[in-house]
Amino acid sequence: MKLLLINPNISDSVSALIRAEAERSASAGTQVEVLTAPFGVAYIETRFEALIGAYAAAQLAAEHHQRFDAIVVAAFGDPGLGGLREAMDIPVTGLTEAALASAHLLGHRISIIAISQRIQAWYREVVEACGFGGRLASIRALDRPLSGIGAVQDEHAQALKALAERAVDEDGAEVIVLAGAPLAGLARTLKGQLPVPVVDGVSSAVRHAETLVALDPGAARRGSFAPPPLKPHRGLPASIEALLAGRNA
Repeated sequence: MKLLLINPNISDSVSALIRAEAERSASAGTQVEVLTAPFGVAYIETRFEALIGAYAAAQLAAEHHQRFDAIVVAAFGDPGLGGLREAMDIPVTGLTEAALASAHLLGHRISIIAISQRIQAWYREVVEACGFGGRLASIRALDRPLSGIGAVQDEHAQALKALAERAVDEDGAEVIVLAGAPLAGLARTLKGQLPVPVVDGVSSAVRHAETLVALDPGAARRGSFAPPPLKPHRGLPASIEALLAGRNA
C-alpha cells in the first residue's frame, strides 16, 4: 500500500514532522511519501490561505496520484479535501476529518488545541462542515508569536499541554485533538499526561487511509462527489487537464 501525504504549506520542517509521524503510524508494508507545496505560505491560518493551499494540493495530487492508493491532505482544516474527493478515483482524507473520526470513537465532547488565535474561526467552520459542531467543547489556541513553525511543539509543549488541561477542566472535553501538522507526534509525548485520550491528525489520517484502501469501496460516479463534468477551460496545468479527462473517461 502506498499513501501520498500532501503538505499544502511550503514548510519543509513541517513536512519532516509529518513524515516522521506517518512512518511511525503506518502498518508494516505501507509506504508513505510526503510532498510539500511548491508555492503558498509557511502555515495556513485563514480562509484565503486555505484557498491557496487547496490549489497547491490539487496540483500535486494531479501530478502524482497515479502512483498511490490513497491521498492525505496533511494540514488541519483539510484545504481542498472535498474537491479532491470529486476529482480522484482513490480515497482521499484529511487531518481534521480523520482526527474527528478518531475522537468520535473515544468520547463525546471534543476540544481542539491549535497554534494561533486567528485560526480558530476557520477551524470552527471546518468542524461544523464535518458534522461535529454539536460535539465541539472548545477550541483553545496559543496566544504568542511563533519563532519557527517547525519548532512549535518543542518550544511551546508546556503551553499546549496547559491549554489541553484547561479544555478538560473548564470546557468538559472528553477527547483532545492536537490540531495541525506542526503538532504531528505531540500526542505520543502527551500520552498519559492528560486525563483524557489525545488524538493526532497525521496518525489518524494514515490509519483511516489504510482502512479505506483495504475496504476497497469503489469511486463515486453519481451524487455530489461524482467527477467534475468536462467543460471548456483555459490555463490549467496539463496534469489537472489530464486528471479531469481521466475521471470522465
